[in-house]
Amino acid sequence: MAAQRHLAWTRLLLHDEPELATAEPETLRTKFYHLPARLTAHARRRTRHLDRTWPWAAAFTTAWQRGTQLPALT
Repeated sequence: MAAQRHLAWTRLLLHDEPELATAEPETLRTKFYHLPARLTAHARRRTRHLDRTWPWAAAFTTAWQRGTQLPALT
């Protein structure tokens, strides 16, 4: 159930990328969840380091920014 919700949120965050917004779960796993990146934390800030040659870097960056701008649940 949690995986289905995660896929649905990913599709919502990528609404302006038609290829990824309607992608099958396997496609999203291949293109988005197995990405060549690493996350680091410093001074309470998270930083992602993406491979610049990765074809979906711009789409991932857009989805990341939209996801981090969502209001926190209290």
